[in-house]
Amino acid sequence: MELIIVTLILGLLLSLLLLVPRFIKSDQTKNKIHSDANSKTVNTYNRAEISLHNKRTDCWIIIKEKVYDVTPYVEEHPGGDAILAHAGDDSTEGFFGPQHATRVFDMIDIFYIGELEQ
Repeated sequence: MELIIVTLILGLLLSLLLLVPRFIKSDQTKNKIHSDANSKTVNTYNRAEISLHNKRTDCWIIIKEKVYDVTPYVEEHPGGDAILAHAGDDSTEGFFGPQHATRVFDMIDIFYIGELEQ
């Protein structure tokens, strides 16, 4: 029984190692995103705008008052359709849940598109 559990865990870890690099953009793209986030002009979106992006083919989420377009990641999300549970809405609680490895905190930056309007 222990061997089966260890095998399943190793299989999951290996699949994550194969999937994650597909979503890590080049350093150039990362630098552009970080410079956009640090520039004076930051896009802002209200909840009504964000709520329109609530589909598998158009998925925006809010995490800690920041807006992310995770559409390219939906099909590859290791948790399946769980990412769609809060599509077009606040996903902060689910994002910081125990199911996510710390790697996702770095990965999410490549999907940043703006801030939630206050």
